[in-house]
Amino acid sequence: MSKAVYIATSEPNSGKSIVTLGVMHLLTGRAARVGYFRPIIDDYPKGKRDNHINTVISNFNLEQSYEESYACTRSEVVQKSSEDKADEILDSIIEKFKALESKTDFVLVEGTDFSREGTVLEWDFNLLVAQNLGIPAILLATGLGKSVEELTGNLYLAFDSFRGKGVDVLMVVANKVRPKDLKRVAGMLRKQIPENVLIGAIPLNPLLGNPTIKEIAEQMKGKVLFGEQNLNNQAGHFAVGAMQLNNYLTHMKKDMLVITPGDRSDIILGALQANLSLNYPSVSGIILSGGLVPADSVLRLIEGLSEVVPIISVKGETYVVTNKIGSIKPRIYAENTQKINTSIKDFIKYISEEELARLLVTSKTNGITPRMFQYNLLKKAQSNKKHIVLPEGTDERILMAAQDLLHDNAVSLTLLGEPERIRNKVKQMDLDLDLDQVTIIDPVNSPHFDDYAQTLYDLRKHKNVNLAMARDLMEDVSHYGTMMVYKGHADGMVSGAVHTTQHTIRPALQFIKTKPEASIVSSIFFMCLEDRVTVFGDCAINPNPTAEQLAEIAISSAETSKMFGIEPRIAMLSYSSGTSGAGEDVERVREATSIVRERRPDLLIEGPIQYDAAVDIDVAKSKLPDSKVAGKASVFIFPDLNTGNNTYKAVQRETKALAIGPVIQGLNKPVNDLSRGCTVDDIINTVIITAIQAQE
Repeated sequence: MSKAVYIATSEPNSGKSIVTLGVMHLLTGRAARVGYFRPIIDDYPKGKRDNHINTVISNFNLEQSYEESYACTRSEVVQKSSEDKADEILDSIIEKFKALESKTDFVLVEGTDFSREGTVLEWDFNLLVAQNLGIPAILLATGLGKSVEELTGNLYLAFDSFRGKGVDVLMVVANKVRPKDLKRVAGMLRKQIPENVLIGAIPLNPLLGNPTIKEIAEQMKGKVLFGEQNLNNQAGHFAVGAMQLNNYLTHMKKDMLVITPGDRSDIILGALQANLSLNYPSVSGIILSGGLVPADSVLRLIEGLSEVVPIISVKGETYVVTNKIGSIKPRIYAENTQKINTSIKDFIKYISEEELARLLVTSKTNGITPRMFQYNLLKKAQSNKKHIVLPEGTDERILMAAQDLLHDNAVSLTLLGEPERIRNKVKQMDLDLDLDQVTIIDPVNSPHFDDYAQTLYDLRKHKNVNLAMARDLMEDVSHYGTMMVYKGHADGMVSGAVHTTQHTIRPALQFIKTKPEASIVSSIFFMCLEDRVTVFGDCAINPNPTAEQLAEIAISSAETSKMFGIEPRIAMLSYSSGTSGAGEDVERVREATSIVRERRPDLLIEGPIQYDAAVDIDVAKSKLPDSKVAGKASVFIFPDLNTGNNTYKAVQRETKALAIGPVIQGLNKPVNDLSRGCTVDDIINTVIITAIQAQE
């Protein structure tokens, strides 16, 4: 049975978005199909859409249209009310909600924003909607401008009014609380609110409280002269540039918005130079008042700069402009991923996710969606944190991935490379990467270098490797990182952003070696399609596997899929299905299928089978009507590397699927390879998968 929750606030500017984003993040990791619904939205001119709906649908890739996401506009509500047809408003809301509910596993309903009517009327309206939809609620209020007693009192009154109307309240949240008051607020709420209701207290985050340059430009109807690509910069502080430049520079603060008349070229150029200087804080943008723009000679000078913050020209006197900017209320929109991610991280940090998940129990779903898959990966990695070594410690993508991995508390990390070079790179990239949380090792100067070289010599001397050769090899980051894993100084290794697959995998084959039950090393890709995640193997390592090797690849792939929460239904792919075809290649697949059935009778497997019969239930009924796998396969084993590699790339490119891998299977300890064209997300996913392999 589908479920839903209603998020309601008791006042304007309560920071409802942080709860919406946090709950959506939780839901999309646990339910296959999640919907988002707003009963009433503001009226917008043609071509413009509701920001809340646009942000949530875009960020969480929801499978619903904009029109499905709301019931009525405010003008429609006013009109119906004036005609004494208020009941029709509620009927429309229920109808639209039920339509969305019927196609999803869970619907998050976000109440109104108190942007027009009085708060009492809107509060009663939100209560009425939650009551008529028959769904529980999450209530929140802001701590801005309130004492602890006022805040907790307001939340209790909100809770009591919902409960009095028969609406079940799952959680109450005190948002934008002064950090020093967090414990006191939570304690007072706990005394007032029943034990079965979850309590949350979230502190005020300055990053979420500041508008972006884009918001300021839109509110002020400004003209963007430069720096359009950086409009998502946060305006941390703002100050008028009316004094001489040498005095103004002494007042600069981090992420300052400079407000100055458009003819003050000295302030404009000084602010741009200060932004590039290591001796001054960064500048978020420059607002030019009076509708003035710099002289052509100055504009040409700015155009030639390598880095320019947003420069916006607005009408109005400097004093008026400054006051208007100070009154702008920040919001979260789809393009501002920094604010979205910050909101989600704050929610996760201050709200008990597991307890909320218990309250927001969803119906069981078949299969697993990409977002569920990635959410579950992160949670599993966090549950038993492992230590991963990244040999390519100076690569920018590796450092960006390390930043996010540490922020998510997914793994412990070691970076290989010259420490000073890595530190300079982090500073140059302006990353929020705390290097005190990272182990940085220069292999040549490592205290383990001699021991590692001796160990390599002992392991490879039968292959005519002498100690001098072993020392030379140990200077290589791939050999050093692999030896860390072998010696138990790291739980796994991820490399390949710079190095070739052979360079990454060869040391692992030489001394980590395969598991006792494995005769070969193979690979799989997790193919994150639009509505499910499947496993493709082997698409990266074995060119022409024998029947025995194909069987082993299938068994290993099934075990890997189970490890990551995918129920294995194995399709042994060929150009023929069942007994309809013959030929050496088909017979090899048929023999491999028989071997798997003999060794692992517990596994569901079908082969030989064509791809269409493996995924399409109608084709399956005509070709293999009695098969338990046909039409619903989740693990696809390709007959050779040529077929597998081309197929995964074709599916990836044509369907825009995310391909996570290759994930190496069969080694005693996990070592995984990256593509040299990998993205930051590819690195993050591969590191997390490596950590989970290490858990096993």
